[in-house]
Amino acid sequence: MPRRLLWILPAACALLLLAWWGLQRWQGPRVDAYRVRSGPLVQDVVATGRVITPSRVNVASELTGTVLQRLVRRGQQVVPGQLLLRLRSDQAQAQLEQARAALRQLVQQSRPQALAALRSAESALRLARSQARRARAQMPSGALSQQALEQAEQAEQAAEQQQLAARAAWDAARPGGSVQRQLEAAQAAALAVVRRADIRAETAGQVLTRHVEVGDTVTPGQVLFTLARAGDTEVSLPVDEQNLHELATGQPARCISDGYPDRVIGARLVFIAPSVDTTSGTIELRLRVSDPPPWLRQDMTISCDLRTAELRQALVVPDDALRERQGTHARVLVLRAGKAREQELSLGLRGLVASQVVQGLRAGDVVIADRSVRDGQRVRARLQGLPAVPASAAAGTAAAGAR
Repeated sequence: MPRRLLWILPAACALLLLAWWGLQRWQGPRVDAYRVRSGPLVQDVVATGRVITPSRVNVASELTGTVLQRLVRRGQQVVPGQLLLRLRSDQAQAQLEQARAALRQLVQQSRPQALAALRSAESALRLARSQARRARAQMPSGALSQQALEQAEQAEQAAEQQQLAARAAWDAARPGGSVQRQLEAAQAAALAVVRRADIRAETAGQVLTRHVEVGDTVTPGQVLFTLARAGDTEVSLPVDEQNLHELATGQPARCISDGYPDRVIGARLVFIAPSVDTTSGTIELRLRVSDPPPWLRQDMTISCDLRTAELRQALVVPDDALRERQGTHARVLVLRAGKAREQELSLGLRGLVASQVVQGLRAGDVVIADRSVRDGQRVRARLQGLPAVPASAAAGTAAAGAR
């Protein structure tokens, strides 16, 4: 090979490399970018809350006693009237026995005595009246003195008073009388107290907590169990108040729990709190789970994706490319003739990772996501796919952002 070629070839390669380097410099660096396109878009509100029930019931004792039996365990489902716990109350039992003894005494002693007293008083009255009639008959003939007549009449009056008293005592002691009714009421009251030693469920639900064990002494008002009332399970969901204008009852939601991240639960927005928590700046939502699965537990942490709006077809721009966003207005850098050009946008529906373009872009435009690029700078696009919806927000679907 001639010596001239030995230095011409390296020089030519150097010139080519220099030209390639110059071209690269002139075209600018490669930066991440997205191609604007049309597609479906869903607007979501995503938040984390807890599973709750519409209400909880505290089961308390109405008397003092010692726990004899505890018949339910935590997590168990109970029905109205089911026996939960049995107490021993010696005082209540003694009052019941006293009331029963008083009723037996009425039947076996007081009532027969009252009847005998009435019959004796009636007999004495008949005798006194007969003697008084004879005295009044003998008075005109002088066979009986005035004093004797007065004594006979006084005895008659006394016998009448005794008969009236005996009649009143019998009316009270007779079957169905006031004494029997009072004693039966006392017995019923004592029996009710004894029956309150059997603690029963007043409503259907699930046992969340228990606070006593066998052998514990309980007092009136002491909470023994906490029940979650049976009914639709709900999710309490605090969301930022800035989302309030997007919310309406009836909106569907898809939820996942931290304990079962692969299982999706359907829910629906049924309540929006009337006030905002001034401390956190959030408003409470209630989502109803109409058919809760058996593994869903009270106070379980749960993330919900609440669908607030949906478009079947929309011009979509990834949020990564938006700059200086204020409400429905934003700016982007659009690649035009190899240069980044600033463009103002009007936005509509907002998803989790992308937003609807109402005005300012067309399908096929390339928008730059690299924040280091400036208006007028030459760049080359390194096209990316649309950002993925975070798994924690998607709740098992691609329901947030552009699809």
